[in-house]
Amino acid sequence: MIPKQSAEEWQADDFPVEKQQDSWPEAASQLLRLMMARVNSVLLGKSEVVERVFAALLAGGHVLLEDVPGVGKTLLVRAIARVIGGEFRRIQFTSDMLPADVIGGLVWDGKRGDLVFRQGPLMANVVLADEINRTPPRTQSALLEAMEERSVTADGETMRLPQPFMLLATQNPLRDDGTYPLPEAQLDRFMMRLTVGYPSAEDEIAMLEGGGHRLQPEQLRPVIIPEEWLRMQRDAQSVHVHSALLAYAVQIVGTTRTAAELTLGASPRATRDWVRAAQATAYVDGRRFVLPDDMKETAEEVLAHRLVMRDAAAAEGITAADVLRRILASTPVPAPSGEGDRRR
Repeated sequence: MIPKQSAEEWQADDFPVEKQQDSWPEAASQLLRLMMARVNSVLLGKSEVVERVFAALLAGGHVLLEDVPGVGKTLLVRAIARVIGGEFRRIQFTSDMLPADVIGGLVWDGKRGDLVFRQGPLMANVVLADEINRTPPRTQSALLEAMEERSVTADGETMRLPQPFMLLATQNPLRDDGTYPLPEAQLDRFMMRLTVGYPSAEDEIAMLEGGGHRLQPEQLRPVIIPEEWLRMQRDAQSVHVHSALLAYAVQIVGTTRTAAELTLGASPRATRDWVRAAQATAYVDGRRFVLPDDMKETAEEVLAHRLVMRDAAAAEGITAADVLRRILASTPVPAPSGEGDRRR
């Protein structure tokens, strides 16, 4: 970690004096800590994963939770939806699902004697796309417009989604029967790909001891309303990013596009998402400025799932995460020049 004295060098010179040594308002910090504490009371021992999910959502992104069945992916999303408030809907993806089952479509209304549009489950603030890779690519593609433009188009009519709109998807490893790989265009729309992982022995024992008395997500009370969440998102995206760190992000992403082991590097959308994720990570930590550590801590979760390996490199057992770690290790972290511009 970076010492406090050098950390202060990453602040902008043009910050107002009253903000240079201030953290975020105590009320916002308390609300954020309370939300994470309530989620951690349901999913034991996964506080780091919970922080990452909150950072991605504060950055305005979507989250892909990829792991083996039974580790609490769906439980985590249900708990987060409860504490954030707003309308929550769950889509259980199956092999026979059609795009209209996701975004909605025209249905016959016998009473009116006319076709009426029936909204799909995407029309909500928090949407859980459960086992997203169990549906064919045609249905998966129904999410593309919603994830990027925050709108859906059905029968020639475009409708805006509620604000805020957050999509959290779960998927099982592709080696499982009945799964379809997500297309690159959709993977690129997920800000982070995270894994929950198995619990520690102590946490698993605590889970078993709780038995039927364990707290369930439906028992959690909302901490905020959607309007407050939108304000927190705006605050997170106003965190200062030094110009040297912006150049560092562009250099890392540019290197992925020329790496010999990769056929597809990270996109400009990935660069934007990486910076926003670092801003949100600093916000969760209570800071008004991004540190190099924020960039490094979020790099793999934001970038690795967007990289496509060459067959020869994959055959040698090299993964996209390995390539990214090599690039990060070989690229020096910039030093602050004191001339950073404030980024909003």
